Amino acid sequence: MPIQPAKISRILPNSIAEEIGFEIGDAIVSINGIQPRDLIDYQFLCADEILELTVLDQQGQYHELEIEKDYEENLGLEFETALFDGLIQCNNHCPFCFIDQQPPGKRDSLYFKDDDYRLSFLYGSYLTLTNLPPKEWQRIEQMRLSPLYVSVHATEPEVRIRLLKNPRAGDILNQFQWFQERRLQIHAQVVICPGINDGIHLERTLLDLAQFHRGEIPTILSAAVVPVGLTRFRPNQDELTPVTPEKARQVIQQVQTLQQEFQQKLGTTFAWLADEWFLIAEQELPPEDHYEDYPQIGNGVGSIRQFIRDFHQTVDEFLADAHLEKVHPPRRLTWVVGNAVKTAFKPLVERLNELEGLAVQLAPLKSNYWGIDIAVTGLLTGQDLVQDLAHQDLGDGILLPSVMLKHDDTLFLDDLSVETVSGQLNVPIFVVAGIEDLLITAIQEI
Repeated sequence: MPIQPAKISRILPNSIAEEIGFEIGDAIVSINGIQPRDLIDYQFLCADEILELTVLDQQGQYHELEIEKDYEENLGLEFETALFDGLIQCNNHCPFCFIDQQPPGKRDSLYFKDDDYRLSFLYGSYLTLTNLPPKEWQRIEQMRLSPLYVSVHATEPEVRIRLLKNPRAGDILNQFQWFQERRLQIHAQVVICPGINDGIHLERTLLDLAQFHRGEIPTILSAAVVPVGLTRFRPNQDELTPVTPEKARQVIQQVQTLQQEFQQKLGTTFAWLADEWFLIAEQELPPEDHYEDYPQIGNGVGSIRQFIRDFHQTVDEFLADAHLEKVHPPRRLTWVVGNAVKTAFKPLVERLNELEGLAVQLAPLKSNYWGIDIAVTGLLTGQDLVQDLAHQDLGDGILLPSVMLKHDDTLFLDDLSVETVSGQLNVPIFVVAGIEDLLITAIQEI
């Protein structure tokens, strides 16, 4: 796709961009004569001390600017998208892909299927390495774009080809060798599909990955083992079966045995189990010190333990700073979460309710919309809230984690808006982004 001007969506306060007079909607066309393809180019080009910018304003007028600044000083601009030349599309046909497990007719952005190394480098999203032309491999090497996050699923060629439905998928070990020779690094993930890449195949995959965790600069930094997620909208005849509690217990035992081996040989757990395995198996989560430096937090490895730790710490600090002993006027609130964290979050609600005048009830929901009995919070939809919470006493309002909504918007995954759901439930909905925001919302006067 042709490179589009980088349209500005935000200007940071007290920044160079604000001082110069940039406006939201302006667009960067070129920097020192080069059109940036993406945010990576933009950051690299803007590191220079002297910048010559071509800017397109909202009226369609071009402007030439020269800026002198400190080396690597940020201009203070954010953009509508990180990619100015479009997504690198995915040409795999993984049966477990969440994009293909959605109903038709929703907003277009829900159906974008990318396999873009730039989003992997910038934001930690996963790619398969099957869709990269030679020039992109060269760019990864030249710009030292590391670490990247790679969906492996299996290292045996025939198994990985079966999963990705792409004959190029079988080259994964050679690709790891390419990274190793260039001293570039990877975080890996393995989505377990029972009957396909579990059992002896999972053991082979983790042992192969561990072979690349050696030397001064290990190529594979970590691996996450994640259960496949299936919705009621998934394609027919997809070969997939859900993860049962019995299967979850088998995988936990298998991986924990390998973890002990990795600790002895590599000095790290290396292969990590996503929290969902323990929730499905109805087993206690590992202790907080198990997770080292949380290398796979983006895959839900240790995210519950980390949230619990941060919650108690934030509550203690917040209440101490506010010198707050009671909430006035008293209020009752409903905190909506996925039922996967029902047991883990019960002590958090009890901690909130120690504050006089505050009564918070937890509403752990499954997702009838997706057909998921054990749901994580981020997958709950507006329809799930309406169906499960209608006719309930929800108190003075709902505390709604922002992870349920489209980024910087008010839409759920089913395209219902917060306003619509609030109207149908006849109760205010307070969107909270993080623990401190939840506390402020809970104690402030409504």
